[in-house]
Amino acid sequence: MPILSLRNVTKDYSTDGQPVRALDGVSFEVSRGEFVALVGRSGCGKSTLLNLAGAMDFPTSGQVLVDGVSTSSLKDAALTRLRREKVGFVFQSFQLLHTLTVFENVELPLLLAGKTGARATARERLAWVDLETLGDRYPHQLSGGQMQRVGIARALIHRPSILLADEPTGNLDSATGNVILELLQRLAREQHTATIMATHSAEAAALADVVVRMRDGKIQDTARR
Repeated sequence: MPILSLRNVTKDYSTDGQPVRALDGVSFEVSRGEFVALVGRSGCGKSTLLNLAGAMDFPTSGQVLVDGVSTSSLKDAALTRLRREKVGFVFQSFQLLHTLTVFENVELPLLLAGKTGARATARERLAWVDLETLGDRYPHQLSGGQMQRVGIARALIHRPSILLADEPTGNLDSATGNVILELLQRLAREQHTATIMATHSAEAAALADVVVRMRDGKIQDTARR
């Protein structure tokens, strides 16, 4: 069973009283351990698709299934549990708390969930991204690439089944961006995490197992390596 399935999904919004269709009949599946790139210009529906995949929003019609469960069928408590346990998010702007150390940023989701052993788990996740020696530093003491790796470690703190990355290299230079892309590729393979990345970069997409090209809310084509 695929970890993520979209079945004939549409998503409509209203802008100034006018309906806007952000996704139009989108269907595709992602398996565990696959690295998928969503490619297209701004406004093509990439970010909307990520929001639906992470149960941060819901389809107007069609189904989004995470691990076989329709997100639209879940009540608030079950949705919170799904987002916390099944999905990790990586943002273009890092979104680290600058008053917290690296360790504290990474372990925060576990502490909020009342989990024990948060520091040991944070240390392990930082080792996954080769930052285990920088846990006591603050974000302002890190480079952009290091901050993004901390963000990835935080997203992986619950060992999610799905990692969603929205333009994860958008604020990085090309060399640093390549390091992040190779890290995402490695984590997908080694941790068997389904990784879905939205990007406008053909170079970034070249590292993915599957490239999904989008335009005007529709999938134009899907290419597998």
